[in-house]
Amino acid sequence: MAKQIFINLAVKNLQQSAAFYTALGFTVNPQFSDDTAKCMVWSDSIYVMLLTHDKFSSFINKPIADTKSAVAGLFSLSVDSVGEVNNMVEAGLAAGGIEPTELRDYGFMQQRTIEDVDGHTWEVFYMDMSKLPAQQPQAAQTA
Repeated sequence: MAKQIFINLAVKNLQQSAAFYTALGFTVNPQFSDDTAKCMVWSDSIYVMLLTHDKFSSFINKPIADTKSAVAGLFSLSVDSVGEVNNMVEAGLAAGGIEPTELRDYGFMQQRTIEDVDGHTWEVFYMDMSKLPAQQPQAAQTA
């Protein structure tokens, strides 16, 4: 079996959150979805599980973080073009997300940030490997 990643997120309004991720380009896998969870598919190996607070709490022993006021994780999604970065973020903004920072252009990579309706933070980026500098800055080499 291929390795997969499932990112589990606690959400306050399951339908609103599912609509946000659908606007970003995710699809719903009904096989793993019900009235307490929606399995949002990004690719054959990457899934985001949107879980109601009650459902999410059944898996943990700690309180759920308030991601509207603090960052609990930073998730990144690569796309195939700068246009796709822009389209995805604009669709997310129209679906209730917010963009907390401006576009960052590193020459070889363009990146925008969007927060979903619960404040979960996503970096959407396009990387052109042909523009990657031959020598990385010292800090990047030691990280």
